[in-house]
Amino acid sequence: MRIAVIGGTGLAGRHTVEALRRAGHEPVAVARATGVDVLTGEGLDDALEGVEAVVDASNHFADEPAEAIALFGAATEILLAAEQRAGVRHHVLLSILGLDRIEGNAHYAGKRRQEGLMAESPVAATIVRAAQFHEFAETVVARTRRGGEAAVAPLLMQPVAAADVGAVLAEVAAGPALGRAPDLAGPQPEDLVDMARRVMAAKGDPIRLLPSWRGGVFGPEAAGEVLLPAPGARLAATTFDAWLGARFPGP
Repeated sequence: MRIAVIGGTGLAGRHTVEALRRAGHEPVAVARATGVDVLTGEGLDDALEGVEAVVDASNHFADEPAEAIALFGAATEILLAAEQRAGVRHHVLLSILGLDRIEGNAHYAGKRRQEGLMAESPVAATIVRAAQFHEFAETVVARTRRGGEAAVAPLLMQPVAAADVGAVLAEVAAGPALGRAPDLAGPQPEDLVDMARRVMAAKGDPIRLLPSWRGGVFGPEAAGEVLLPAPGARLAATTFDAWLGARFPGP
């Protein structure tokens, strides 16, 4: 199958492209780096020529919920219209596990808008809600770092390897539309502060980590088991420790 991956040069997108290629499909990486802009539609019709399925693993960054809703909504509407013109039969959206449990996060607001548009589209769709990636801890530290300190929210989550997410997205895209696929998470729960400490230690970075809700990506509404998968979720194989060892191999 010829399958387009929106955001195909990003973290999840790259792994999806690789998984599709391993499975014998013809992936088309769609991104600004490949000359396509989904926010304007530039190059999109050409990119979707002959495409049977689309995986949307794109990302849009905004500080406020209203801005995120506008960005995700506009890009998704443009993409779905182009898919209808191209005769695409299956649209797969990478979304976020626990999306309905977090209200104050701008990114979550944008993703909810995307999911809402899936329900209205004539293109058959599958939504795959995945947990935070193993890279999330390092991303949080980079975002909140102030000199030699960084604030990290004391979160419980069940992170998943981006490579495992890519493999699932490739598998789903090649099959029939499911509406909602089972949620996708890693094999075991992890504490975000502990994850950050392990990553910084592996990098040899002496930064001081402050367990705090202030200045972080999430507020206290994400405390407890809010970010953990519900029963029936699909659990990928790669543990955080295995990912960390591959990312920062010892001597």
